Amino acid sequence: MRTPTYPIETPRLYLRPFVAEDLDALHDARSRPDVVRYLYAEPATREGIGPELDRRIRTRTLEREGDRLHLAVVVRESGAVAGDVMLAWLSEKHRQGEIGFVFHPDHQGKGFAREASIEMLRLGFEHFELHRIIGRCDARNDASAGLMRRLGMRQEAHFVQNEWFKGDWGDELVFAMLASEWAAGGG
Repeated sequence: MRTPTYPIETPRLYLRPFVAEDLDALHDARSRPDVVRYLYAEPATREGIGPELDRRIRTRTLEREGDRLHLAVVVRESGAVAGDVMLAWLSEKHRQGEIGFVFHPDHQGKGFAREASIEMLRLGFEHFELHRIIGRCDARNDASAGLMRRLGMRQEAHFVQNEWFKGDWGDELVFAMLASEWAAGGG
């Protein structure tokens, strides 16, 4: 697939591929227990975040099923990396994708995650021509579930105790949007 044109601009943000200089910002967010509470990862060490950053730097587009595109979300006004958004290619045959988002607490509650996630949905539906995009979160993660609802995604599932997650059985919510819903004004 063709590589998107970067940066992707919104009224308040730039979305761009990660660069080596993002190490401190990525580590600052991913080393915090409150940020990774609902993620599969544990708090990152500075050494441990390096290989993840390298993968993000190398991936500038979705080329095949299984690829994950992570973009840094930069606040225009300050130049700060507020967080990151992700678009994964889940199925080539069924044209399915998944979005995700992680923001540093200093940048939460300002609408940045919604603004950036809208662009990831746009990228998935309009650039990569996906048919369906999902989003998943821990059922206790009210902020992420609320964001997906505000994006116009519909809750399709509540899986009860479907995963052993950080020492306990966890519930998972699954949200989704179709390309036709996006075209009709979703987001």
